[in-house]
Amino acid sequence: MEFVRNGWYVAGWDHEFRADGLLSRKLLGEAIVFYRGQRGQVIALEDRCCHRAAPLSLGRREGDCLRCMYHGLKFDPAGACIEAPGCERIPPKLGVRSYPVVEKDRFVWIWMGDPALADASEILDFPWHDSPEWRMKPGYLHYKANYLLIVDNLLDFSHLAYVHPTTLGTASNAQARPSIERGARSLKIHWWFLNDQISPNHQRVATFDGPVDRWQLYEWNAPSFMRMDSGSAPAGTGAPEGKRVAQSLQFRHTSVQTPETNSTTHYWFCQAHNFRLDEQGLTERIYADVVKAFDEDREMIEAQQRTIEATPGQPMLPIPADAALNQARWMIEQRLKAEREREHARAA
Repeated sequence: MEFVRNGWYVAGWDHEFRADGLLSRKLLGEAIVFYRGQRGQVIALEDRCCHRAAPLSLGRREGDCLRCMYHGLKFDPAGACIEAPGCERIPPKLGVRSYPVVEKDRFVWIWMGDPALADASEILDFPWHDSPEWRMKPGYLHYKANYLLIVDNLLDFSHLAYVHPTTLGTASNAQARPSIERGARSLKIHWWFLNDQISPNHQRVATFDGPVDRWQLYEWNAPSFMRMDSGSAPAGTGAPEGKRVAQSLQFRHTSVQTPETNSTTHYWFCQAHNFRLDEQGLTERIYADVVKAFDEDREMIEAQQRTIEATPGQPMLPIPADAALNQARWMIEQRLKAEREREHARAA
């Protein structure tokens, strides 16, 4: 399995990277050790000592450096070996790979490809993660499935009617079709349900009754990022025209997948809300609803993975609802193709 490497990936929520510890995490098939330096900055190194392959995550942080606790080699934040006990002169090849890292919007981002191409201005914005106008609880799930199956799931909400009848979906999800607009690296997908039934998760926090106009307006960015504006408002109060009345339910959703291996995936998410901000327990209730729904997804997607592994080479046949996910897979393949061509040209 190939992964797009020249791009920013999420390595975790900021709170996962403690000031007093080491964190080992596999991303895109590579084992990486993370730690915070003396100024609090996150440092990422290959989690494998170049000497005898001992995991550096079993090592010891010394200031901004990391010491392997097998034979004592010490590496600086750039991965260079600056101390090798017993060596009068450190061999120039002694060193481990380091990775560009940026903290933004409570995410720790990592660049897994050519470091010369890493441009922090390309990192996506998720302002609701730490805005005083929104409340959210950060979440994480581990999937025993390839990340593309999760991307497929997020890009076709018709499944909400069947996988999530008591959480996210209504019968309307099965029949509706979204508008899809493709950009260079993204898809904008808009679902509107006018004068419709409210979804179960919205009903549990709504302060109004009756039919609603509800929306799921999201942007998916290759290879694995989704930002969504979703909500419900009393029917006929102007939501499709951009008017959000005071009693509207408004959410901002984040779904991010970073491949761990070909068959496992890290999934970071949140569901932010901007209403009843001081109501005790509301954020926890919203979070619990999202986790329940994502567990429903995970059960189905992990079952897909097992079936695919048991029936290698057997195709999955398309239907019209696959329009967005087919475009997404094409976009990912185009980026993989460009990276292959770049590597071929470099080798030549």
